[in-house]
Amino acid sequence: MLHSLTQLSSLLSDLPKGQLFVLTDSHTKVHCLPLFAEFIGENPYLLLTLEAGEEHKNLMSVQVVWDFLFKHHATREAVLINLGGGMITDLGGFAAATYMRGIRFVNIPTTLLAMVDASSGGKTGFDYQGVKNAIGTFTPPLATLIHPEYLHTLPATELLSGFAEMLKHALIASKEEWVKLLQLAQEELQQDQWVEALSSTGALQASMAIKEKVVAQDPRETGWRKILNFGHTVGHAIESATLENNPQPHGYCVLWGMVAEVYLSVVKAGCPREVLQQLTQIMLQWYGRPQCDCRQREQLIARMYQDKKNNANCSPNFTLLEDIGQPLINQHIAEADIDEALEYLFSV
Repeated sequence: MLHSLTQLSSLLSDLPKGQLFVLTDSHTKVHCLPLFAEFIGENPYLLLTLEAGEEHKNLMSVQVVWDFLFKHHATREAVLINLGGGMITDLGGFAAATYMRGIRFVNIPTTLLAMVDASSGGKTGFDYQGVKNAIGTFTPPLATLIHPEYLHTLPATELLSGFAEMLKHALIASKEEWVKLLQLAQEELQQDQWVEALSSTGALQASMAIKEKVVAQDPRETGWRKILNFGHTVGHAIESATLENNPQPHGYCVLWGMVAEVYLSVVKAGCPREVLQQLTQIMLQWYGRPQCDCRQREQLIARMYQDKKNNANCSPNFTLLEDIGQPLINQHIAEADIDEALEYLFSV
């Protein structure tokens, strides 16, 4: 459940002494931990800090968290607080879900991406064998605590990464929210003003509500929750392909994936071409083109076959759009059509 960070102390009121643990990365330790300390009250905690970056979202880092909990005698009554972006909430959630067969954890997202997507919904995990989030569990946190003030600590790249997921939520759920986000994308505001606008317009709250509603209907992604994968079949392939040499922000990859998948939606599902034109304009204005080219299309399609959403012996599985707010799940697309969508993405 989503709550305000001001509720943290009450959540921890019955916690045994010595059983509160906090996980950060090297960025959030500097920029976010001081503000967190104002809300923790009198609860003493033990801190573990991992190196920041998607390249550290791996089994080795999970083992570091397990070792830390073992070293400090964490019991099944313990609580792990994941203070950070999606890398920390995903990885920390997995470590907590598997330590002693599961201890409680609280997510405190500090990036826009984590607030609107990664920290809620119960997905935990880490990257494995070059595949994004290949290992993980469905384990809901005790709570997800939101504090929008953390958004002021972010560089523009991180804000745009989260904004991409907000665009996704609007496309799959609400023409009203899509229009609102189009207007925000056109605003020439200073960064702090733009952050304030996310809250004052209700866009941030609406995006989180869309994610929460979808997850509540399908907690373990057996059906309708697959609409949240829009943009991710292509996006995860691009992200995985760049992990080793030139990691790209998750939201950027999702934005590029959405452009390709809206193209497929226009061709295969009758989605209005205006949606493709609007999203392409946002890409060119704010995100630039992906750090891939046509020569990598075969590699990207091969990675799509490794996607968790696929069924055996089927072509890659997509979520497409008939229109804004009208998603179609379980759309199996032939390689020739995927290749055509990638060609559009790389050449626009």
